[in-house]
Amino acid sequence: MIKISSRVSSISPSMTLAVSAKANRLKAEGKRIINFGVGEPDFNTPAHIVQAAKKALDMGLTKYVAAAGLPALKQAVCKKLKTDNGLEYSPEQIVICNGAKHAIFNALFAVIDQGDEVIIPSPYWLTYPEAVKSCGGVPVIVPTSRQNGYKLTAEQLEGALTPNSKLLILNTPSNPTGAVYGEDELKKIAYVCQKHGLLVLSDEIYEKLVYGGKTHCSIARVSPGMQGQTIVVNGLSKSYAMTGWRVGYLACDGALAGAIASFQSHTTSNVNTIAQYAALAALEGDQTPMREMVSAFESRLNYMLNLLEDLRAYGLDYVKPQGAFYVMLITQGLYGKSFGGDRVKGSLDLANALLTRAGVAVTPGICFGDDSFIRLSYALSPEDIAEGVRKIAGFAAELK
Repeated sequence: MIKISSRVSSISPSMTLAVSAKANRLKAEGKRIINFGVGEPDFNTPAHIVQAAKKALDMGLTKYVAAAGLPALKQAVCKKLKTDNGLEYSPEQIVICNGAKHAIFNALFAVIDQGDEVIIPSPYWLTYPEAVKSCGGVPVIVPTSRQNGYKLTAEQLEGALTPNSKLLILNTPSNPTGAVYGEDELKKIAYVCQKHGLLVLSDEIYEKLVYGGKTHCSIARVSPGMQGQTIVVNGLSKSYAMTGWRVGYLACDGALAGAIASFQSHTTSNVNTIAQYAALAALEGDQTPMREMVSAFESRLNYMLNLLEDLRAYGLDYVKPQGAFYVMLITQGLYGKSFGGDRVKGSLDLANALLTRAGVAVTPGICFGDDSFIRLSYALSPEDIAEGVRKIAGFAAELK
């Protein structure tokens, strides 16, 4: 029997896999499933981006390129960061990666040594702790509260620091909470980071998806010197409906970017060349499709929130998000109740029951480090949103 390395065996299996596998099996059996678990836009990639990829193919642009990315794409990322975020970077400080997830792994492997502590506010995107563990780091989970809008405070950060603290992972807009950090909040967090020399990995993949007049702010720009302590991670997946293209990027200190580029040259080499030309078209081309998608998401969000109001009668509540495309449905009011002799003990039980009994797929909050909720995506049609919420209501009404 092959012995699995401690590095890989330390990683916890995804708790969503069982629910996803069951949903796929039920679909294959011909059952109607409303999937609130989707983590990607349901829109097609804009036509001009697809056309750019076709043009690259027709021109024979299918060879290896530099491991850190196409020079033109890196330059476009620099322009985007300056225009959208007020951040000045040179192309040597940019690394094009195979999606934002790959950028996160690259960054952590480059800066985390065995035993280094990485502070992660919860609820968190489920990959963060596993990525930290994969490179020998120690995840330090700091729970946030609804009273603070599920945002880490500077006081909480200071209280979590130890001599082994190396890095903070900050996600704004946040998956799964939809929280968006304001500039003043980020300045306070940045002060603590600079005071203690703490690095920040700023995951800004949902940057464009903000609503209600909110604006995105990167912690890298809130105070002098903070940019040098920050690794900015972003990508094209969410904003441009390009999840399957796998193009992300990071921006950081030049020496660190060089080290990451060297590491990537031995792991994946360059990102798919054709996808990079598509990404270039996304950043430099018509932004109207992206803005229309964001507008549609905001409309769907408001529609879903109106429907969720009716669920309060069953002991359910929701958190109004400011960004991304998820709603946290607070489900603690259902825990301890039973259906057909089975008791709902937590979010995973609830997710399984909703799938098998109501035909609704959701993501249990325990995956994000908080068992008090289930995550509902509104990256699906208004008709499916309405049907799914009705089915959740029907299931909740049956609980005793």
